[in-house]
Amino acid sequence: MSEVPRILALAGSARGDSFNRRLMHIGAAGARAAGAEVTIVNFQEFDLPIYDQDGEARDGLPAGAKQLKHLFNSHQGLLIASPEYNSSISPLLKNAIDWVSRREGEEAPLVSIAGKTAVIMSASPGALGGLRGLRHVREILSNIQVLVLPDQIAIVKAHEAFQPDGSLKDPQQQAAVEGLGRKLVEIVKKLTAA
Repeated sequence: MSEVPRILALAGSARGDSFNRRLMHIGAAGARAAGAEVTIVNFQEFDLPIYDQDGEARDGLPAGAKQLKHLFNSHQGLLIASPEYNSSISPLLKNAIDWVSRREGEEAPLVSIAGKTAVIMSASPGALGGLRGLRHVREILSNIQVLVLPDQIAIVKAHEAFQPDGSLKDPQQQAAVEGLGRKLVEIVKKLTAA
């Protein structure tokens, strides 16, 4: 019997009623339906100061970065919902990636992130749905050896797109986001079995 895929679900927004947190939960539901164990990450629960190499050299990795690296180490897939901040990635998500990518002691470079498989999605009130930011997320992840699946979703007019329960009003969009979560699990299963 094969191992149950473990997926880390991340939203790059700290806002309590974030559109991207809602989107992440929909994708996570799709991943769970495909048989994955999904861990939801709330970056506010981790002590992650702005990355500073001098501070790292002096103090080492903060406790929150070590905890987050441990989570990354124990999961094969990443489901990322990233808001667009001025046409790019949110500072919250970028800072978390920067800390997770750091090595400790004799670790191999990028040990906590290289080789993961990811899907990316976004939701934005704008007409492009965060699409410009996803380009940067894809580039950053690809450069640190994450396999980012070609499928992605950008929900436009996000302030009008969600039901009060967090689901999407458009059933096709809802199915597509859940499908992205399922696709991630399918690929992770294939890669794990290979």
